[in-house]
Amino acid sequence: MTENEISNKILGVAIDIHKKFGSGLLESVYENFLAFDLRELGLNVKTQVPIPLVYKEVKLDAGFRLDLLVENKVIVEIKSIEILAPVHFAQTLTYLRLSNLKLALLINFNNVKLKDGIHRMVNKLEETLRS
Repeated sequence: MTENEISNKILGVAIDIHKKFGSGLLESVYENFLAFDLRELGLNVKTQVPIPLVYKEVKLDAGFRLDLLVENKVIVEIKSIEILAPVHFAQTLTYLRLSNLKLALLINFNNVKLKDGIHRMVNKLEETLRS
């Protein structure tokens, strides 16, 4: 399954959850809902995945954690805040680079329409376009 196919399933589930519960829940609740529903679809979902940081050939546990990792290919960062700040985008891009993955979804559930809170972020776009 490609990153785009996985992201389509993730977004479908996220939209269904948002339609049912709306905004206003904690990020951890949305994370649990997403993980449960995606597993129900037969997808491999890991939660709170640590990302090690290598500095001068030393592996450090810097406390970076992915909210969700789906099929070991797509990162899902979940927010439930009024407005996403530039740091949220930078954080997600950093996770993509550190994990060497190609696609992340930054989803802010605190929107009237969830589509306004969905952001696709890519790593190594030029390589992705060539393949």
